[in-house]
Amino acid sequence: MSAIQHFLLVFDHRSNELIEQRSFGQDIHEATKRYGEMEQQYENCHAIDIVLVGSDSIETVKITHANYFTGESMKLVQNALSEFSR
Repeated sequence: MSAIQHFLLVFDHRSNELIEQRSFGQDIHEATKRYGEMEQQYENCHAIDIVLVGSDSIETVKITHANYFTGESMKLVQNALSEFSR
């Protein structure tokens, strides 16, 4: 079994994009410290989700929390389609 890694995700619903993705490895103290800082920074902004996730890998997080990564993917697809249709 892999050791739990800690990942911080900050998602902006206004722009539908992940504005921060950070890995802390196994350092839960640094991860929770940064999580608290982000919560304070965005305390009055209800369009921002701040999520601290423990998982075996970022690949697993991208599956379990796909809604935070889909917006980025959709933007890339839309950009590619608009380039193709020119």
